[in-house]
Amino acid sequence: MAKPVFSGVITPLITPFNEKLEVDIDALRWLVEYQVKHGVDGVFPNSTTGEFVHLKPREAELVTETTLEVAKNRLKVLPGITTNTLIHTLELGRLFVDLGVDGVVVAPPYYFKHPTHRLKKYFSEIASSLDTNIVVYNIPATTGVNIPVELYEKLVSEHSNIVAAKVTTSDFTYIRRLVKATKSIRSEFSVLVGVDELLLPVLMAGGDGGIMGLANVAPWIHRRVVDSWASRDWTNMYEYWLKLLHISRIYDIASSHSSAIKTALKILGAPIKPYVRPPLEPEPQGIEEEIRNILVGIGISKLE
Repeated sequence: MAKPVFSGVITPLITPFNEKLEVDIDALRWLVEYQVKHGVDGVFPNSTTGEFVHLKPREAELVTETTLEVAKNRLKVLPGITTNTLIHTLELGRLFVDLGVDGVVVAPPYYFKHPTHRLKKYFSEIASSLDTNIVVYNIPATTGVNIPVELYEKLVSEHSNIVAAKVTTSDFTYIRRLVKATKSIRSEFSVLVGVDELLLPVLMAGGDGGIMGLANVAPWIHRRVVDSWASRDWTNMYEYWLKLLHISRIYDIASSHSSAIKTALKILGAPIKPYVRPPLEPEPQGIEEEIRNILVGIGISKLE
């Protein structure tokens, strides 16, 4: 059985900003090195968590260039290329391919809501035009479109460089069906979850890992879940999955995933400032204290 191109723990990087809301390159360098240190398998710059919709094209390029420079082939780099039009998506994709990325992540266009036949054409055009590995990203909460399992089946059958799905939904039945359907076509096709707390259930259902926001904060927790599952170390697996369930409560109280993660990193002493670009807002002091209590509740008071 062939090994999946992408598996394990992949981090959708936040984009650090300074007080002027400019991209903080030094903080980004630190973050990528932090991910390398804790053994993640890959990183996803220009991501949803990284506020890609708030970045100018040149900023997206700068973030990806910096990530590649720091990563130095120690982990895989697969930036996002999602835009609202095929032309711009392909421009970004070609740019990143030329930079030497390991693959790209692309979701449906997020303003006009396209029917399945147009999504099929969209993803097929991208696969045919870009000579790289492609992760088709289903995130219905922000795109307004839920990619049907049947569309994934067609794409997997027709395009060998569509190698993975990232699925950010709490619909576990959908993910279970997707795993069965796609792996019956290509066993090495990866199904990666975008919801931290579903990492273990998705692994148990035959999935391959996740691209999860809280790995920005505590990647060793996700790493232990994946490694314990692989080695059938049930005690550690369960212990660290419970930690994931607990730390996921950060999302319940924060106003956005990006601000939640940046606030948590600030609390732990990372050189990351809690700034997000408007209309997102930094978390107020009261929420920051609640996030601190959640971290302390699983024994995290500083960076590891």
